[in-house]
Amino acid sequence: MAPTPRLEVDKITCRFDGRDVVRDVSFTVRAGEVMCLLGPSGCGKSTTLRVIAGIERQVSGAVRADGATLSNDKIHLPPEARGVGLIFQDFALFPHLSVGQNVAFGLKASRPDVARRVGELLERVDLAGYADKAPHMLSGGEQQRVALARALAPRPRIMLMDEPFSGLDNRLRDGIRDETLQLLKEEGTAVVLVTHEPEEAMRMADQIALMRDGVIVQKGAPYNIYNAPADKAAAAFFSDVNVIRGTVQGALVDAPFGQFLAPGHPDGTAVEIVFRPQHVKIDFDRGGRGPNPTPQDGTPARGVVERARFMGHESLVEFRMDFDGSLLKATVPAVFLPKPGVPLWLTVRRDRCFVFAKKR
Repeated sequence: MAPTPRLEVDKITCRFDGRDVVRDVSFTVRAGEVMCLLGPSGCGKSTTLRVIAGIERQVSGAVRADGATLSNDKIHLPPEARGVGLIFQDFALFPHLSVGQNVAFGLKASRPDVARRVGELLERVDLAGYADKAPHMLSGGEQQRVALARALAPRPRIMLMDEPFSGLDNRLRDGIRDETLQLLKEEGTAVVLVTHEPEEAMRMADQIALMRDGVIVQKGAPYNIYNAPADKAAAAFFSDVNVIRGTVQGALVDAPFGQFLAPGHPDGTAVEIVFRPQHVKIDFDRGGRGPNPTPQDGTPARGVVERARFMGHESLVEFRMDFDGSLLKATVPAVFLPKPGVPLWLTVRRDRCFVFAKKR
């Protein structure tokens, strides 16, 4: 028998002013696991987090921790009774309290036990010796670690994090994210992280729930979400995409880059073939005139360089395609900056393409 999830969100719906802002949302999180709620602003991520915390009340559905009901249509435990930790973008440290007093705030234990727990956590977040400092004396990264220590102090079963790293500069963000994740996993805490940044979700999450318009449109491990998106919008949320269009005949789509399999789509269905820039290959050898292309690469199609930009570890080249005048993006490792107006032949990895029915 599978162990009881640390957190279970079961078909919750939350409504404001007669409008469902979260609808029929369900997921589970095990102890030591990170679930990321990912999506654009206004999709219902933070509202879902507030329902779990008990700050908002759902109109239907249930929230459970270790099998015990925290809220449903009859029960609504207040936030302080849920055993849930909260970290938000605004660290909200008490300015009139020292670092140690901030971490100790809310702990109910003897003074020696509180001092021991505070010292242990400050050491874990690499802030040993900072207990007597005032919050305004700390950097943003140090304040974030104090907020983490304060949230962990009462040993919450569940940690809810709403865009907690967005206020940090890029140089600090990766290191602090990794430190935070390691500490939470060591504590066996179930984590729900809200973010609108796909890179952050991929870096931190064991499972991702991709949200749009108040519902979860896809849920799974980062690898699966990225490599098997539910629709064009899901693919485009993680990276730039190229799109070409066609019509299904005999489970195949004829396109400028060759034929594409379209299983499950009836004949006559208008479809969009979606692929990422890194799966476009510049055909230097054949130039479209040499031996037959491999089945994997498909048929070469010609485009004219519109612009090329060096992005650091790769170059982004944009082509105006001969077949319909559309703009197609390709990312190429290292420095490759062809001049505008240069014609080149391109192929597309057909095993890296997604075929979706075109939405009306």
